[in-house]
Amino acid sequence: MKITYSIIVPIYNEIETLPELHRRIKEVMDASGEAWELILVDDGSTDGSTEKIRELAKNDKAVRAIIFARNFGHQVAITAGWDYARGDAIVIIDADLQDPPEVILELAKKWKEGYEVVYATRAEREGESWFKKFSAALFYRVIYSITDVKIPVDSGDFRLMDRKVVNVLKQMKERHRFPRGMSAWVGFKQIGVTYKRNARMAGVTKYPFRKMLRLALNAITGFSYFPLQVATYFGFLAAGLSILAIPIVAYLRITGSQAFFGQASTLIAVLFLGGVQLISLGILGEYIGRLYDEAKGRPLYIVREAPEE
Repeated sequence: MKITYSIIVPIYNEIETLPELHRRIKEVMDASGEAWELILVDDGSTDGSTEKIRELAKNDKAVRAIIFARNFGHQVAITAGWDYARGDAIVIIDADLQDPPEVILELAKKWKEGYEVVYATRAEREGESWFKKFSAALFYRVIYSITDVKIPVDSGDFRLMDRKVVNVLKQMKERHRFPRGMSAWVGFKQIGVTYKRNARMAGVTKYPFRKMLRLALNAITGFSYFPLQVATYFGFLAAGLSILAIPIVAYLRITGSQAFFGQASTLIAVLFLGGVQLISLGILGEYIGRLYDEAKGRPLYIVREAPEE
């Protein structure tokens, strides 16, 4: 049977939301009147989600379960979903029901109009702290301003992509992945659909500040050389300040000023230059570390269980 829609849902410890997630997606997709499949990618859950996913797959032939051997991360789980999806249109949605499944039909409407990437843009965000909203808004705008690819602001991974787009994305095997940036990089005809993001139905967020910071780092280093350029700017700034300081210090010494006698000024200069060097080495280390990860050539993920084709 030809599949029209593949719905990819990465799962990590979402036992409380899985039954309602399945019910709502089934209700929405059955209403579309077209063939669909629900791909649940278990990313090393430890709360019983794995068994629940197996149960759903057993009782509903539209559900396909992919069980990882361990936790590989949300972005890699999305990649596994791309690899196993059989539909003409592939949808990525989170399991926490903050992104309403009902919006999928709105994304599908734009796809049928000829758009090949339809991303969902958050007009409102319920149930989130002011810090979460502020940091998210800052994240999207910083990424937009410094990366080489213009990634739509206020849009997460919730999106629909045409089969031809996903076929291109499957060829991109970098380990430090940022799917929303990757889907912007490939081009094609794209458009956004605004929606209201709900509060999490149950459980706790799987993206605390530490993970958001890591995601931001992956986005910046994966799509921009700006941090390396900042290191260069710091070097020029330090050199410029040093050149300007030479005649000033010489003049003050000749005129007998006490301003630059002693070790304090020397210590400050050494600390400043040392700080610039350490920052620059740290930035270089991030890029070199990513090169090292790519050179190892390990698989992105290991599947313990997967559906038969």
